[in-house]
Amino acid sequence: MTMKKNHHLAAAAALAITAGLFTLGAQAQTIKIAAVGPTTGPVTQYGDMVREGVDTAVEQVNAAGGVNGRKLEVVVVDDGCEPKQGPTAANRVVNEKIGFVVGPVCSGASIAAAPIYEQEGVVMVTPSATSPALTDGKKYNFVFRTIGRDDQQGPAAAAYIIDKAKPKKVAVLHDKQSYGQGIATSVKNQLDKAGVPVAVFEGINAGDSDYSAVITKLKSENVDFVYYGGYHPEMGLLMRQAAEQGLKARFMGPEGAGNPDINAIAGPAVEGMLLTLPADFSQDPRNAALVKAFKDKKRNPAGAFQMTAYSATMAIVDGIKGAGSTDPTKVAAWLHKNSIDSPIGNISWNSQGDLNNFAFKVYEWHKDGSHTQVD
Repeated sequence: MTMKKNHHLAAAAALAITAGLFTLGAQAQTIKIAAVGPTTGPVTQYGDMVREGVDTAVEQVNAAGGVNGRKLEVVVVDDGCEPKQGPTAANRVVNEKIGFVVGPVCSGASIAAAPIYEQEGVVMVTPSATSPALTDGKKYNFVFRTIGRDDQQGPAAAAYIIDKAKPKKVAVLHDKQSYGQGIATSVKNQLDKAGVPVAVFEGINAGDSDYSAVITKLKSENVDFVYYGGYHPEMGLLMRQAAEQGLKARFMGPEGAGNPDINAIAGPAVEGMLLTLPADFSQDPRNAALVKAFKDKKRNPAGAFQMTAYSATMAIVDGIKGAGSTDPTKVAAWLHKNSIDSPIGNISWNSQGDLNNFAFKVYEWHKDGSHTQVD
């Protein structure tokens, strides 16, 4: 009787120890956040910008003890900035049971991936996808941004063209993609309303190496200002080839063209390019310690998406803390009902996950890769 009792006690003790180990293991599990964006393709630099923000946020949170005692873990997922790869990347996130995403980086990939994140209940916070088509009319609960939309950015660009640049004839070009065509259309609509002549409005093929035909058309129309909706590889080529062909026109683009690599593509023609970008949050005195943290890791706190990506990560962290749960449904509900303090200011979202307020500024780009605010 005594031996049997001791045997039961030993078994109970073993079970208790095992249960304790499982509990400790569950507590020690990391909270995974997927950083979804291009690690391959022609615009990998934008993915790098976003990951710099995500990594800085995660390092700071983990150094402070994590979230409710659990550390964060970044899982990098490549979508090549391609709409066709967006669903593939989203399915990988779902299959790996990751409940939170910072990204996707590009609008086309975001539009393609968002329905999957919504259906599977994954919180998606994009720090860089600006196309209104991502959220308009969708009634998403799990999709958020920490950047403004093209219908905020477009009017900022158009206002500068109308009030400051005052060109005689404008050409508005785009890359035929969701992001580029959307922002270009927004700019054109504002110029039309103001009675500014838009002599040329058409798309070019992204990835082409020769835009001489469209430049010849711009010259024949006596265009003195070109707005281009798209990314830096095509913008750089357009400016370089325009200079080579003697087109004397000022060029302007959206934040997708604001990449230091454009200098190597455009050469001296890059000097004076105009861009709409998020405000330089690195200049805010309240962000001084954060700016130092970026620089200590040799990261750029003044890039287009580093601070918005940092803020996207912290939105997820604050959502988990506020909801008291890592359940994405509860986190999404909390974000919809609350505002958070972030390096880009106090932010809150409307019912479709867009920021209630966000400002774009106009900058002039220089041949050394720096940029100065002009409006």
